[in-house]
Amino acid sequence: MFTLLNDINTPDDLRRMDRAQLPQLASELREFLVESVSKTGGHLSSNLGTVELTIALHYIYDTPEDKLVWDVGHQTYTHKILTGRREAMNKLRMAGGIAGFPKREESPYDTFGTGHSSTSISAALGMAVAAQLQGSERRAVAIIGDGAMSGGMAFEALNNAGAMDANLLVILNDNDMSISHPVGALNNYLARLMSGRFYAAMRRGSEKVLKGMPPVLEFAKRAEEHVKGMETPSTLFEDFGFNYIGPIDGHDLDVLLDTLSNIRKLSGPQFLHIVTQKGKGYALAEEDCLLYHGVGKFDRTNGIVPKTTSAQPTYTQVFGQWLCDMATQDERVVGITPAMCEGSGLAEFAQRFPERYFDVGIAEQHALTFAAGLACDGYKPVVAIYSTFLQRAYDQLIHDIAIQNLPVVFAIDRGGLVGADGATHAGSFDLSYLRCIPNMTVMAPADENECRQMLYTAMQLSTPSAVRYPRGTGPGVAINKEMHALPIGKSELRRSGKRVAILAFGSMLAPALTVAEQLDATVANMRFVKPLDAGMVLRLAREHELLVTVEENTIQGGAGSAVAECLQIHGIVIPLLQLGLPDRFIEQGEHAQMLADCGLDANGLLRRIKNKLT
Repeated sequence: MFTLLNDINTPDDLRRMDRAQLPQLASELREFLVESVSKTGGHLSSNLGTVELTIALHYIYDTPEDKLVWDVGHQTYTHKILTGRREAMNKLRMAGGIAGFPKREESPYDTFGTGHSSTSISAALGMAVAAQLQGSERRAVAIIGDGAMSGGMAFEALNNAGAMDANLLVILNDNDMSISHPVGALNNYLARLMSGRFYAAMRRGSEKVLKGMPPVLEFAKRAEEHVKGMETPSTLFEDFGFNYIGPIDGHDLDVLLDTLSNIRKLSGPQFLHIVTQKGKGYALAEEDCLLYHGVGKFDRTNGIVPKTTSAQPTYTQVFGQWLCDMATQDERVVGITPAMCEGSGLAEFAQRFPERYFDVGIAEQHALTFAAGLACDGYKPVVAIYSTFLQRAYDQLIHDIAIQNLPVVFAIDRGGLVGADGATHAGSFDLSYLRCIPNMTVMAPADENECRQMLYTAMQLSTPSAVRYPRGTGPGVAINKEMHALPIGKSELRRSGKRVAILAFGSMLAPALTVAEQLDATVANMRFVKPLDAGMVLRLAREHELLVTVEENTIQGGAGSAVAECLQIHGIVIPLLQLGLPDRFIEQGEHAQMLADCGLDANGLLRRIKNKLT
């Protein structure tokens, strides 16, 4: 079935192939991708769209000497297959297997680790300048999607690169699709007149008609430049200092190979605009590339079968319903997301309240300052954002929101470990980086109903606040439609016992209660990371021999550290065991197994507490 693909273990094998064989190789790669991802899950549509581009890049460029930097990494499966990891695809995104994103430790062909958007141009520029400083002729290529181009960091890099003469190629993969539908003026600009097809046709026609008429042709070329600026994106990137080429068909191997071969001989910053189709070659993915963007295991013949609606909502769904309920009650409520409408649970809100829904693109920094501006004029902005993405806007969180003490609510999804996406997407640090900011209120719900009530509590505050919840479902408690504000900074005692008191934060309450039954321990659902319930901490310290803090967050600076600081301030000396995520980046795997490996499942908690008691 894979007669050509099976003989390729490195790009050197690919470069020894006859060019006429490459279309068959592209077909085999698509077949392999669908077969492989259907068994493991992963990102499918985006990878099907970059098969020809990946073949052409490795065929023309001398990788790994020449550097390929892939933005985000959703489109690198073909790259992994062609660079010696074909057999490893059967453990893609699994514990002990290869990552779903580029990873420097995994292969010399993965020149830069990614996972977040809009970083490729900056990294590739750094590599191009390094080559220049070393007197090397090697080339650096950044491959970035049109969705990622909405990130401000991409334009910061373009602005810098255009002022240099480094040998950098930026390839814009224009497939009119990001994780959520792309938005903003840039996307509209790129999409104008079907990616420049009208301009291309006009140019061919004018050259044919005016051939042999030099004076008129010169006039026409000047007029063409005017039309070019209006009808294609070339002027934008040329004004940044790039030599713009395109748009070209990203699925035409002959065009890609010839174009890249010519570009590789050019000096200075180059910009190649290609047009591709997400899901190319797999009819079901072509019809619904969003559904097939990130997939679980599925039957390749029948495709993805919609799951029956679970009676138990996810935390994301709890948030989405709460936001719709709040918007019904208060017309000042607005929802903001940095390009994660579906992932953050905003689809229904966007449909019901389109005038109050704002997808700002992959621009987390802008999202926060935009929310701050709305808050200044009396609105109640709710920023729905993944924990890992909020890290990208830390300055705006402090400078534009917290210092001004503005009432912005942060609904922070994916708090804690996230499974197959691994370290780049884990929300391991938010409790630490949030609780050190003045004016912030930080809450961590232990169940679905508490999540709803905490979100409502946050909305009642006149100061910035965050509700941090994990991916997936909770313990399955009944959700009270009626909302009430929780007393700020107050925990609740969930079980009374002896000797040991477990102070559980957020998702760790359930395993803590399980352990407490075996130890006859006390358990407090702490609820608030900031302000911490100092009264509860001091009470439990007086009544027990050992305090144990448990959180799905890094131990350094986290909720357990807040408890330690509280004890120190009040001069209390008592054994304190802080349990949380270890001081290392945790790679991909099944969430339950990842927790067990960190000693944060019930068995691990029990073992570690018993060891402390002996």
